[in-house]
Amino acid sequence: MSKGNIGVTSDNIFPVIKKFLYSDHEIFLRELISNAVDATQKLKTLSSVGEVKGDLGDTRVRVSINKDKKTLTISDHGIGMTAEEVDKYINQIAFSGAEEFVNKYKDKTEAIIGHFGLGFYSAFMVSKKVEIFSQSYQEDAKAVHWSCEGDPEYTMEDTIKAARGTDIVLHIDDEFSQYLEEATIEGLLKKYCKFLPVEIAFGNKKEWKDGKQVELDEENIINDVTPAWTRKPADLKDEDYDKFYHELYPTQMDEPLFHIHLNVDYPFNLTGILYFPKIKSNLDVHRNKIQLYCNQVYVTDEVENIVPEYLTLLHGVIDSPDIPLNVSRSYLQSDNNVKKISGYITKKVADKLAEMFKNDRENFEKKWDDIKMFIQFGMLTDEKFYEKAVSFALLKNIEGKYFTLDEYKSKVKDAQTDKDGNLVVLYTQDTDANYTFIERAKAKGYDVLLMDGELDVHSMSQFEQKAGDEGKLRFVRVDSDTIENLIRKEDAAKDSYTDEQKEGLRKAFEAFIPKEEKLNYYVSCEAASADALPVFLTQNEFMRRMKEMSAHQQGMSFYGQMPDSYNLVLNTAHPLIQDLVAKMTSEQVSEEVEKPAEKEGEEPKKETVIKTVYNLQGEDERLKQLIDIALLASGQLKGEALAKFVNRSVELL
Repeated sequence: MSKGNIGVTSDNIFPVIKKFLYSDHEIFLRELISNAVDATQKLKTLSSVGEVKGDLGDTRVRVSINKDKKTLTISDHGIGMTAEEVDKYINQIAFSGAEEFVNKYKDKTEAIIGHFGLGFYSAFMVSKKVEIFSQSYQEDAKAVHWSCEGDPEYTMEDTIKAARGTDIVLHIDDEFSQYLEEATIEGLLKKYCKFLPVEIAFGNKKEWKDGKQVELDEENIINDVTPAWTRKPADLKDEDYDKFYHELYPTQMDEPLFHIHLNVDYPFNLTGILYFPKIKSNLDVHRNKIQLYCNQVYVTDEVENIVPEYLTLLHGVIDSPDIPLNVSRSYLQSDNNVKKISGYITKKVADKLAEMFKNDRENFEKKWDDIKMFIQFGMLTDEKFYEKAVSFALLKNIEGKYFTLDEYKSKVKDAQTDKDGNLVVLYTQDTDANYTFIERAKAKGYDVLLMDGELDVHSMSQFEQKAGDEGKLRFVRVDSDTIENLIRKEDAAKDSYTDEQKEGLRKAFEAFIPKEEKLNYYVSCEAASADALPVFLTQNEFMRRMKEMSAHQQGMSFYGQMPDSYNLVLNTAHPLIQDLVAKMTSEQVSEEVEKPAEKEGEEPKKETVIKTVYNLQGEDERLKQLIDIALLASGQLKGEALAKFVNRSVELL
């Protein structure tokens, strides 16, 4: 037996490993099993070139727990190690010292042991003692036993081992006793090792029989060694892709809409399958469902730094040995391979969507409502994707017909261009709530889009900025003003009422407008048309759009905190309003007003003037009824106010 010290310049290596190397201690299992798989793969390679003779026999990696001894063992039948190799690969740690490591990486807990050749040493994060029993594939090599109790001192001696390969025995620290539980280990194996290329066995299969679990003779194989993304697309059918999707996401009930199989080996290596799920609302729920692998070893599902932000809405797998997984995120953001991979995936996704649109537009339109949010998110966050997607991004009108932006502009250009040359696109977010306004628009031969998606408001603003023909494209909600004002074909109509009469009319209505917190109503008079409602609500397009965008965009909370504001329009062209004006009474009152000084340096003068004041009395019920009709038409009359309106309507009849 020999003793020695591990080749580091500081005695603090093990506290460093336990404290700084990982944010998640569970990574140790991935590292150790990855080493076992590598040893097995190397054996198969040597066999393929004739350096290992005969049948390789059992090549499974096995994981086992002994609760009595408090040990967790990872066993492989790979190439094994000689005493010299143990000394080289285990005893000589490949960096100058623990102190340097701490100083350099103390703020980067995601820095992975494997980057420093320390995969094996991750075992000490959860173990008070680690043993190695190894038998090399080389003829006449002696088996070796290595042991260390979490300090630089180790022991190494010859031993007897029946089979080729390596057993790593972890004596689990009491602090980490959860790693002696079968459920915990099986969960980690399924998380990190589900698709490793060598079979991983963990105990035997179990089944329920006569009300209890019975262990079978068959081993419990954790992984699929040939997952779909490692196979050629020509060898897979649609049902194979769907089956793999549910293998990735066992609780997902919906089928994916379609998939993209990634397979490139130059100028970088990348394989994978990306799925388009149905996405109708709530971006955050759907994000971070892409699983990232390195040579079939699970790494993470946080891929923001590897794929563009909008692609995090996709589901599936990306596998690449060329992504530097073992370093900090800041390195990922600047790495050229990562940038190339990100660009490739963006192009692949855009090309797939463009191909679907071109070759089978009918089917593309059927899927549009489910993929719209993904495409809009991509256009809003990725300039290059916008340039490609604008040709197949669709708009849907209230009749359910679909158009690209250019197609729609051509459709409505003649009818919906106003007197100033602005092309006005009308839209609604709720066909029932805006029914009256939609009917008024349709009566004039106008078309109305349905824009009820979570990102539609953002998309409209982007279209106005990028595809607006020098500011000549405007999206306006159909209830944001009178239809005559939204698409003004001529100068505004005028009525014959005096400013004093209009002021009296406004004050009469203001007295009966409901008072609600964070809700403001402003009364105005306008000659709309005789066939429009006598009183109706409009809402400023800009302010409403800013409030809606503030719900999804940082830095716009100011708009979100502002009260909702509506304009109560009194249609002076309607007979009912004209009748009210006719019933107004006037009186002349004296009023002191301050007049500006005639000469510089003189004080302002106060003068008494005679002013005509108009009053509307005895029409309270009619005023309330007209206001409630406006609220009802806009879907804002509810609860007690609605009940009072119904009762008042019966009484008036």
